[in-house]
Amino acid sequence: MTTDLTPADAVAPPAWGEPRSRTVTWYDPMVTAAGALERSGLETLQALRDGVLPPPPIVPLVQMDLVAVEEGRVEFSCLVDESVYNPIGVVHGGLVCTLLDTVVGCAVHSTLPRGTGYTSIELKVTYLRAVTAASGPLRAVGTVVKPGRRVAFAEGEVFDAAGRSVATASSSLLVFPIPG
Repeated sequence: MTTDLTPADAVAPPAWGEPRSRTVTWYDPMVTAAGALERSGLETLQALRDGVLPPPPIVPLVQMDLVAVEEGRVEFSCLVDESVYNPIGVVHGGLVCTLLDTVVGCAVHSTLPRGTGYTSIELKVTYLRAVTAASGPLRAVGTVVKPGRRVAFAEGEVFDAAGRSVATASSSLLVFPIPG
């Protein structure tokens, strides 16, 4: 499957400069989903980290990578470049929010038994500083505050390459059995 967001016949004014592009490659997400049904949340995340299961398509799309996982805690890295800039020339807050949603969700996932899923109920994000390509790779950490059988609570924080906090989040997540 290929997606091209720019019509082939579009002609840009010279003032726009040369066009830039980035190619994204992903694998069948249902392979990952099927593999997750056979494992606990922690085992699933370990399989993703170790390359046993292919990463979900969102991972290469936003250039993030699972770096570390243990029960109740995950760490991701994320490359940022101008392809995720907003109209004022900084990284779009939605990318940072996506990174935070990922780490809080995966932190909760790491506590769940086989056959159990989760989804965000609420995510509160606080942005602390602007992010640009010069901020370097981002590091995001998610930790479980309170695991639960119906609702779990987690927190996340994103740091720039200098170790400065750029955003935080708190989240509640619904926990449910996955129909088999």
